[in-house]
Amino acid sequence: MLRHTYRYYFHILLFLLVLSGCKEIQVSPRQSLEEQQLLLGNPNGATSDINNPNNYLMQKPQFALSYSRDRGTPNWVSWHVNASWLGGADRQDNFRADPELPEGWYKVTASSYRSSGFDRGHNAPSADRTKTVEDNAATFLMTNMIPQAPNNNQETWANLEDYTRRLVAEGNEVYVIMGSYGIGGSGSNGSAKTIDKGRVTVPKRIWKVLVVLPEGENDLQRINSDTRVIAVDTPNLNSVRSDWSYYRTTVDAIESATGYDLLSAVPEAVQEVLESKVDMGPTK
Repeated sequence: MLRHTYRYYFHILLFLLVLSGCKEIQVSPRQSLEEQQLLLGNPNGATSDINNPNNYLMQKPQFALSYSRDRGTPNWVSWHVNASWLGGADRQDNFRADPELPEGWYKVTASSYRSSGFDRGHNAPSADRTKTVEDNAATFLMTNMIPQAPNNNQETWANLEDYTRRLVAEGNEVYVIMGSYGIGGSGSNGSAKTIDKGRVTVPKRIWKVLVVLPEGENDLQRINSDTRVIAVDTPNLNSVRSDWSYYRTTVDAIESATGYDLLSAVPEAVQEVLESKVDMGPTK
C-alpha cells in the first residue's frame, strides 16, 4: 500500500517537472511572430523609444514597421508571407487610428485621406493576412498606410501583390520590405505634398523588396547568392504604368536613395551579390 502511494506521488511529481520544463522552453506565439517579421534585419535602426519619433519601431504579430510621427506614415513595413498566413478571413475594411502610438502623438484616422485624391495605400496588404479576422484587421491600422496615387495602388502595386501570393501558391515563402521616400505625388486631384491639413506627407517614391525562398525552415541560413530578390521602385503618380516589372531596380539603388541597409541580417558577402542585381525572373 505504501509502495503504491510513493509510486503515485512519484508520477505526479514527474508530471509536474515535465510540465514546468515545457513552460520554461516555450516561446510565446506573439514573440515568435514579431521576430519573424524582422528576419531580414532592421533597415534603419528603428527603436521603440518615444524620443525617436521619426524612426519609431512598432512590432506587431502581423508586421513590423518604422513610423515617422512628423510624416504621419511608416518609413518602411516588413513582413513574411507564406501559406500559413493565408486563409478564408474576409477583408475587414476597418481603417482606424493605431492605438499603440505614444500618447500625445497625432493619430492619423480613417477620414484623414478623405477628398485628398489619394488612396489609403496598404504597405502590408490585406490579402497577405487572411488566416484570421484579427490578422486581416491589423492591416487596416493607419500606421500601415501611405497616401498612394489610385492607379499606383489599384493597378501597379496590386499586380505585384497578386504575384507575391502566386509565388506562395507555387510553394514559396516571401519576405517583404516596403517603404516610401521623398515628398510630393500626384493623385486623382493633381499634385500634392501633404494632406490632412499638412499632417500627412505624400511620398514621391514607393519601393518594395521581396526575398523569395522555397517553403522550408531556417530561412535566414538558406538565403544565398542564388536567392531570387525582386526590387521595385515606382513614382507615386496616377500616370504610373500598371506593369510593375518596368520599375525593377537593385536593392543597392533603393539603399542609396533611402540610406537604409535593407538586408542587414544576411551575410555581407551574400548581400553584395544579391543587392547589385536587377531581377530578370518571371512576372506572372
